Amino acid sequence: MNDADVLARLSELGHELPTPTAPMAAYVPCVISGTAAYVAGQVPFVDGKVLHPGLLGDTVTVEQGAEAAAKAALQVLAVLRDALGGSFERLVRIVQVGVFVAATPAFTEHPKVGNGASELLVAALGEAGKHARAAVGMASLPLGASVEVTVIAEVTPA
Repeated sequence: MNDADVLARLSELGHELPTPTAPMAAYVPCVISGTAAYVAGQVPFVDGKVLHPGLLGDTVTVEQGAEAAAKAALQVLAVLRDALGGSFERLVRIVQVGVFVAATPAFTEHPKVGNGASELLVAALGEAGKHARAAVGMASLPLGASVEVTVIAEVTPA
């Protein structure tokens, strides 16, 4: 995938890749095994603070949750690009996305929240951004985040 094209698409959408966040526990941000890249869960940060903390169905709206999911997907892309040597050239496609949504037990609009991440990935990567997905509810997420996003991507061997 052409690195400059992806960065240009993101810029046209009003986004730029953030600096990849450092792990906050005993894990690495991305593991590449063969032709698969596994990106660890990313929560949405803006200016060093979690974007839209809280629970969907309580203090966070569906629109805010989708925005948080899109921001987390941007962070996934930043981590993935960093793990691939600072370029998207080895990225073939996004295979699977996991969207974890901190929500009240009565909340049922997880797919709408997950669309924030999915739509960002497709807008940035085109056909290569289309993926399988799970959007599931959680009682809580790290740092009080409302959303956490993980990705499995296909990459070319180094």
